Amino acid sequence: MRVAIILGTRPEIIKMAPVIRELEKRKSDFFILHTGQHYSYNLDKVFFEQLELPHPEYNLEVGSGSHAEETGKMLVGIEKVLLEKKPDVVLAEGDTNSVLAAAVAAVKLHIKVGHVEAGLRSYDRSMPEEINRTLADHCSDYLFAPTEKAKGILLGEGIPKERIFVTGNTIVDSVYQNLEIAEERGDTLDTLHLNPREYFLVTLHRQENVDNRVRITSILEGLDKIAAEFRLQVIYPVHPRSQKMMDKFKLRPKGLRLIDPLDYLSFLQLESHAKLILTDSGGVQEEACILGSPCVTLRDNTERPETIEVGSNILAGSSPDKILECSKVMLSRKNEWENPFGDGKAGVRIIDILEEEL
Repeated sequence: MRVAIILGTRPEIIKMAPVIRELEKRKSDFFILHTGQHYSYNLDKVFFEQLELPHPEYNLEVGSGSHAEETGKMLVGIEKVLLEKKPDVVLAEGDTNSVLAAAVAAVKLHIKVGHVEAGLRSYDRSMPEEINRTLADHCSDYLFAPTEKAKGILLGEGIPKERIFVTGNTIVDSVYQNLEIAEERGDTLDTLHLNPREYFLVTLHRQENVDNRVRITSILEGLDKIAAEFRLQVIYPVHPRSQKMMDKFKLRPKGLRLIDPLDYLSFLQLESHAKLILTDSGGVQEEACILGSPCVTLRDNTERPETIEVGSNILAGSSPDKILECSKVMLSRKNEWENPFGDGKAGVRIIDILEEEL
């Protein structure tokens, strides 16, 4: 069994890490192709090094561009590699242009496709991620659904049940595995002069938020409000895209402590000790839930409804008053929810299934 792992963004590296580690452990025949979406491979090298993963054999260096430019360049590059290497199955994770390109390139070459984290839906077609994950699911032969809810969505869309496997989410594996590595590597809180549970943590990067002047202005106003209300530091590692748009719109948040982007292990330490996390990231919603950190989602919808149902997360949208109100709600809750995303063995299950099927 030869496996192609195709990824292109940092969240994909994080979520595919447990699968890659399991393939390594079994001495399986596999290779990694990095599309270079959003970041150059040089900026991503640190992720492979810190997470103790093998470096990609192929790197397409696609970089940023329009959706058509990115996906088109990826399709050309991925197809060439697949024709050369002839894998039995292509594995891709999530909802990026890299996932869509991997799925389309493979299925047209009659190579089996496995979609890790299948069945997530926000039902908001204005989000490019929603289109990518839906199309990837319908191209796939093996749909690794993180939860029963995700399986139900796929069945409702007419995907045959024999293609769907509930494995848990690899983010649980990754958080457990990487938190151990993070704690061995140093103390980010000391470096930033922070005390546990005495700061809020923010991530804000999604296109529908940061590219919209009205929404980003409103969200930053809400974050300023909570900084003033609770008199705690609000730490915001600024995503390059967000910084670019804040500069374009001439926005200067008053109550936030803006810092440079962090490597994943440092960010994981900040997440695990935050009093409250405010984010528009799907992965951060999951990580907060797993780590027991209350979360406020700065969006109008989420493809992680399980976090809402167990009580670890709440939707605030972009209204400043709603952001403040939702922050108060989450801070009043006891973080005794159950993790709905599995037991940390998703990576093992995924490779077990592939070995059995192939």
